[in-house]
Amino acid sequence: MSGTLIVTGASRGIGAAIAKLAGARGFAVAVNFASSEAAADEVVGHIVAAGGRAVAIRADIGSEPEIVRLFVTAERELGPIKGLVNNAGVTGGFARVETVTAQALAKAFAVNVVGAILCAREAVRRMSTRNGGTGGAIVNVSSLAARTGAAGEWVHYAASKGALDSFTIGLAREVATEGIRVNAVAPGLIATGLHAANGAPDRLDRLAASIPMNRPGTPDEVAEGVLWLLSPAASYTTGGILDIGGGRG
Repeated sequence: MSGTLIVTGASRGIGAAIAKLAGARGFAVAVNFASSEAAADEVVGHIVAAGGRAVAIRADIGSEPEIVRLFVTAERELGPIKGLVNNAGVTGGFARVETVTAQALAKAFAVNVVGAILCAREAVRRMSTRNGGTGGAIVNVSSLAARTGAAGEWVHYAASKGALDSFTIGLAREVATEGIRVNAVAPGLIATGLHAANGAPDRLDRLAASIPMNRPGTPDEVAEGVLWLLSPAASYTTGGILDIGGGRG
C-alpha cells in the first residue's frame, strides 16, 4: 500500500494508533495535530524509526483555511493524496442537553461535522477520477454514540456523529463511480485519555460491564479496522459503518 494518507487528530489516542499502523502498512502519513506538537512529533518519530515516511502538520480542523493548508502541505511534502482518515473530534464535554452551551455545540459541530466534510471535499478534489485523480479511500471515525444517543452524557456529541454517519453514506454514493470508497468506523468504549480529559476518569471501569465482551477496546483494535477499510481487501465496501465496540450498542 502506498501514497499519502492524512490522519486528522493523529497526535494521540485512536488517531496516533491509526497513523502508526498506516506507516507500517506503507502509507506516507501526514500526522495532523491542533496543539500537541511534541506528541505529534513522537508519532512521526515512531513511523520514521520503523522505516516509514511521515510529517507532522499543525492545523485546526475547525478552520477552513487551515484545512486547505493541511492538504497543500501534505501533498507537497509527501506526494499525491490517496487516503483520508477523519479522526479529529471534540466532545463538547459531559453535559445534559438542558445545560449544554451554544459555544460547546458550535465547536463540536465545527470540527466533527463541518471540518470532516471540508477535509473530505479537499480529498475528493484530489482523488476523484472525475477531477483527474486516480482514486483513493476515506474513513470517517464515528462513534457508537450515534446509535445509542449517549443520554445523560453527551447527546450533542452523539448528534454530531449521527451527522457524520449520514455524510458517510451520502458521499460514498456520490463518488462510488469515481474511484473513491467512503466508509466509517464506529468505536464503542475505547481505552484512551478522552474519558479522564472530560472529567470522568472512572468511566471505563464504570461502563465495562455494559459491554458484552466485558472490556473496553484499544486504539490498536480500532486502527486495524480503519486500515482494513483503506486497503484493497475492502475493495467492494463503501458506504459502510463498521462497529468496533465489543458487541455494545
